[in-house]
Amino acid sequence: MDRPDFDPVLLDPTRLSIVSLLVGTEWAEFGWVREAAGLSASALSKQVTTLGSHGYVEVEKGYVGKRPRTWLNLTATGREALERQVTALQHIVDGSRTEGQEARVQSPRPGGRGKRTTHGT
Repeated sequence: MDRPDFDPVLLDPTRLSIVSLLVGTEWAEFGWVREAAGLSASALSKQVTTLGSHGYVEVEKGYVGKRPRTWLNLTATGREALERQVTALQHIVDGSRTEGQEARVQSPRPGGRGKRTTHGT
């Protein structure tokens, strides 16, 4: 099986979760992403900084009334990276199915082909 081309940034499950949440939105409020991803504010902030430095997420700050708010958006680059990552993961799944079928055809199950036996009875 060929080795898929993984994005090292999205190998981290937390970052993969964040971009997966953002793919279905246009702009998501920071608090919603924090709760949906099950992260603390500082942990999400750190991951957003990493994603932002790679151009995957953009951040917009503003106010709702007098309350400060932060919104996150998945960029076109981030969407493309997620699509490539999903394709790479799907490649592994598809390859394991093919290789698993070949293994079943080539090797009989342990204990031979006949009736399953138990020892000591």
